[in-house]
Amino acid sequence: MLQPQVVAAAARRLDGIANQTPVFQSTTLNERSGGQVFLKGEHLQRVGAFKFRGAFNAVSQLSDAQQAAGVITHSSGNHAQGLALAAKLCGAPATIVMPDNAPAVKKAATAGYGATIVECPAAEREAVSGRLAAEHGYTLIHPYDNDQ
Repeated sequence: MLQPQVVAAAARRLDGIANQTPVFQSTTLNERSGGQVFLKGEHLQRVGAFKFRGAFNAVSQLSDAQQAAGVITHSSGNHAQGLALAAKLCGAPATIVMPDNAPAVKKAATAGYGATIVECPAAEREAVSGRLAAEHGYTLIHPYDNDQ
């Protein structure tokens, strides 16, 4: 579990970078749950997803040498775009391993942020990203298992 000071440090790194998205309630969800349900409008975040926050937080903590060497991940969508933009903002090259059947719009959006796209069968994404990281010295920014 993340400690509060880790979350506070991430918030400081994201200040002025990530959009401040609204928190709102749904009358329907409140009524159905019998309580108060709060929703965070992360669809209004950069790249349209909360994944940008984690990607930027991770890349911004890398050393200058790690950023210069580049970052890599495996993702078919939101994390791909989030990392591509985060890397661009930090001046780091990004390589994104995407399944060959990923939607064209996701590939185009990711490439639009300046990332290099490597396509492979979906079942091979993790292995391909690991191999490329080892071969080229990229830092792997995992799409969902990162404690930073």
